Amino acid sequence: MKYVLVTGGVVSGLGKGVTASSIGVLLKACGLRVTSIKIDPYLNTDAGTMSPFEHGEVFVLDDGGEVDLDLGNYERFLDIKLTRDNNITTGKIYQHVIAKERKGDYLGKTVQVVPHITDAIQEWIERVAAIPVDGEEGPADICVIELGGTIGDIESAPFIEALGQFSYRVGPGNFCLVHVSLVPVLNVVGEQKTKPTQHSVRGLRGLGLIPDILACRSTKALEENVKEKLAQFCHVPLESIFTLYDVPNIWHIPLLLKDQKAHLAISKVLNLASIVKEPSLEEWTARAELCDNLHVPVRIAVVGKYTGLSDAYLSILKALLHASVACRKKLVVDWVPACDLEKETEKENPNAYKAAWKLLKGGDGVLVPGGFGDRGVEGKILAAKYARENKIPFLGICLGMQVSVIEFARSVLCLHDANSTEFKPDTKHPCIVFMPEGSRTHMGGTMRLGSRKSIFTVKDSKSAKLYGNKSSVDERHRHRYEVNPEMVERLEKAGLSFAAKDETGKRMEIVELPNHPFFIGAQFHPEYKSRPGKASPLFLGLIAASCGELDKVMNPASVDQHLISNGPKSVFVNGTSKKAPNGMAGVRYTNGFCNGLHTR
Repeated sequence: MKYVLVTGGVVSGLGKGVTASSIGVLLKACGLRVTSIKIDPYLNTDAGTMSPFEHGEVFVLDDGGEVDLDLGNYERFLDIKLTRDNNITTGKIYQHVIAKERKGDYLGKTVQVVPHITDAIQEWIERVAAIPVDGEEGPADICVIELGGTIGDIESAPFIEALGQFSYRVGPGNFCLVHVSLVPVLNVVGEQKTKPTQHSVRGLRGLGLIPDILACRSTKALEENVKEKLAQFCHVPLESIFTLYDVPNIWHIPLLLKDQKAHLAISKVLNLASIVKEPSLEEWTARAELCDNLHVPVRIAVVGKYTGLSDAYLSILKALLHASVACRKKLVVDWVPACDLEKETEKENPNAYKAAWKLLKGGDGVLVPGGFGDRGVEGKILAAKYARENKIPFLGICLGMQVSVIEFARSVLCLHDANSTEFKPDTKHPCIVFMPEGSRTHMGGTMRLGSRKSIFTVKDSKSAKLYGNKSSVDERHRHRYEVNPEMVERLEKAGLSFAAKDETGKRMEIVELPNHPFFIGAQFHPEYKSRPGKASPLFLGLIAASCGELDKVMNPASVDQHLISNGPKSVFVNGTSKKAPNGMAGVRYTNGFCNGLHTR
């Protein structure tokens, strides 16, 4: 087993996760099998109890692991299925060591950070690296490890020490350290400054880790004299210094690394030069270029609670992007704060209220994602009502599905008190109830988590057709409330269709409105299994419906998503073709490593 460690310096948020994923893509394209591990130095056992404002979204794995969003990047880029143990946290390590101490495994010893914690980290890495994640038997060839945080952080000290020991333990030729650092340009002088990276590398060396490769983040490609200066002062060969400059979408990052021969530098350090072939990235290149050259926009209004931080909905954004590229459309996301749609906001902040409703009504489609707590719920209900009454394509995910059921009960069944017991425990008409197997005393790891089977009960439903008329699908879940089984019959009689249920037939998984162009709610999270080139069926349906092409994707003859026509040069607003506007005024890229989409 060979190991590639990715660390970060100077500042956080440089894109270590994307860099690690891109290195994995490059090595996989060279014919090697790749797995990944993310190390998060925080004390939480997992990411499940953290607010999205802290670390972005919580990504859910097949085995129910609630993990850091970077594992989502690994799965999407490498098309693999990771386990909860692929995310190492300080909490997990200490919990493991303390459990062994209580059991008596260290009997007679003083349990210390060195060697007990550091040994546990190394053993965890070796054990998890050997787990197959690509559907094939046997361990992978290379494990890419990302160390979260920034070099010098106090909480990462035990991991730094452990990884220093680990590099010695596995020996030369089996360990490659890639350090991601920042080379800023000061507007005053207009030149690329190397001093931050020099200090970062010096700190890394002082901690016992010596970088083999520098991956330098900057707005533009590094100038040759800057690379020479870094090579001289950081003691890294010139051919092992690479630029990761800002690109139109992150699918270009593996291509940047390939163009700079990063695979050769890594294979040289790992003694793989004799077996590594030239990377084959033709399909990846075509997809990246296609994404850049899309011009016909499809506008999706995302009505959520955490709209101030796009990372809170990262998998949602990626799934929308995958689907829009499959439909040959340029994705434009309008963030609509759910609270701003509510009547209280109209009184307190009328401008915010008008702006939110303008964004919602300007969308070709509406997506209501998941969330917890009662803030913004009434706004989400209003968004579902608007989409239902105005025949706007709608996709509700988890809580988004639940609010669509509540809205239907209020508006169609005239149960004005209808609600979820999560938000109003004493409601007379509980449409959504707490699941009996859930815990009311412990929050972490107690939800219905991971991959579960959903069986289609309405064979001619839109969702069944989007999934290729399969009898069932396996999708990932993360919820502790469900549709009240006692209200299902009444809702169905009023016209709501529960197209899929769990294996017991008592838990609702997919809800649809048959007489609506596209109105679907899913209790599961289809975004977690969306991949570039393999868009999630429900997201594909939303995008296709939003640009008037739903019949194409539901037609069995259109199995290959890449055959979907680009269509006429027009914009579809609420399913109606209109002339495309000049340019994309009022939209912007979200960050340096752009997601390949426009938001505002």
